[in-house]
Amino acid sequence: MKGHEVLFSTGSDSWSTPAAVYYDLDKDFNFNFDPCPLNTRVKLENTLFPEENITEVFNGLAAEWGTSTFCNPPYSEIDKWIEKAVIEKDKGKSIVLLIPSRTDTRWFHKYVLPLAKEIRFVKGRLKFGGAKENAPFPSMVVIF
Repeated sequence: MKGHEVLFSTGSDSWSTPAAVYYDLDKDFNFNFDPCPLNTRVKLENTLFPEENITEVFNGLAAEWGTSTFCNPPYSEIDKWIEKAVIEKDKGKSIVLLIPSRTDTRWFHKYVLPLAKEIRFVKGRLKFGGAKENAPFPSMVVIF
């Protein structure tokens, strides 16, 4: 949809999960890992760098996920995160994703529809942390 980009992108992938959504899901799943924490930095092993250079952004795609993982992934690379969720599911882990409800996409038909244990469609539009308005898209919770 040329010219409608503003309806689908804010230019940022850093939107925190609404607290009530997270806590309601945590009651059911008792999460022990989040591969997409906001503003998380990890100390580098090499101490030869000046102090301001000793941190890097945590890479949740490269990490081993917990036995009960909650993930609100960056939507710009959503297919990579869903593929990782399926890999972790195949290791016997419970994975809960909060993602846009885009049932017309390849990733939905390749991974979500055939492989999810459960799909919960969110009523209404969520207001992600720091946003002035509700999201311009519906959301769903996908459980692997």
